[in-house]
Amino acid sequence: MGSTLLAITIGDVAGIGPEVIVRALDSAEFPRGAVPLVIGSLPVLQRAAALVGSPLLFRRIEMAADGTGLRGRVSDVWSAGEIPVCDPCGPDVAEAPAGVISAAAGDAAYRCLIHAVELAQARAVDAIVTAPLNKESLHLAGHHYPGHTEILAERCGVAEFAMMLHLPEPALTPVRRLLGRGAVEAGLAGTDGVSIVHVTLHTSVASVPGLLTTEAVTEKIRLMDQFLSSAGNVRRAIGVCALNPHGGEHGLFGNEEQLVIEPAVAHCHSEMNVSGPFPVDTLIRRAVLGEFDGVVAMYHDQGHIPIKLIGFDAAVNITLGLPLIRTSPTHGTAFDRAWRADRPATAAGMLEAIRMAEKMARRQT
Repeated sequence: MGSTLLAITIGDVAGIGPEVIVRALDSAEFPRGAVPLVIGSLPVLQRAAALVGSPLLFRRIEMAADGTGLRGRVSDVWSAGEIPVCDPCGPDVAEAPAGVISAAAGDAAYRCLIHAVELAQARAVDAIVTAPLNKESLHLAGHHYPGHTEILAERCGVAEFAMMLHLPEPALTPVRRLLGRGAVEAGLAGTDGVSIVHVTLHTSVASVPGLLTTEAVTEKIRLMDQFLSSAGNVRRAIGVCALNPHGGEHGLFGNEEQLVIEPAVAHCHSEMNVSGPFPVDTLIRRAVLGEFDGVVAMYHDQGHIPIKLIGFDAAVNITLGLPLIRTSPTHGTAFDRAWRADRPATAAGMLEAIRMAEKMARRQT
């Protein structure tokens, strides 16, 4: 395979998305095998380059609706030392105020994502990497979705999908040392870090018990197993979280474990290397130390908190169940520090998302 073409969406222009994209593109750590096509506002990208003092030059490219001839045009621009940009945004987005919720920014983020999806569906690009969007701005623009994941699922026409956070292997080493284990015991280490998938996602904590079903838990176990298989993980050890403290203590603290989660694990056990449910406080520790390659969490914060605590800038968000590859950093729009030269944003998360997208795209060939 030659170079991997990545569509990188600008996200909410009022946040740090434009800055981290510019910093990632200007970094010596940008993967050599990746070729970027930034989907976003050209004036905003130029302003972001000026903010960080980057010498990057951007060139707008035009293309057919189905992306015909795109690779050649992108390659020509990239070879000339410039960054190819496709700009589906309206003119008003360039005036969107920094760090402020706005319909203009929300609509532009939506347009860029849809355009990237269309290019991926037409096989004009190999993967999508998304900078963060702001959900309030998205809603203010009339796009009533909880976030990227649900938009992607709808546009791809899939009913079984999930948000997964992946923490690469190098990010786990200092945590293992902190926990008193300089190296993982022989036979326990996963092939490429730890991944956590969520059964429920952008919803209130109060609604979680009513949303959990055996079918939903089973679906997420299967999606995790498929990801680990596609990643070349031979062991594919999956641990499933309990919902309640101490795993419910046999019904003393809730019965979701017996009624919902245990049947799902039992249903998958004959086909997959899956076990649980386990109390999440001990399960995460076991996974970090290498006993499990994948974890199935019951709700958003159950999976997000440990991953972001361990490796906020190293973790990557991957959407499972799609007929295309999509990754993103795990951080948000960071309105409090956006467009501030005195508080520069780090591109570490964006670089990890780009690396993972490029790696996944190469595996598919």
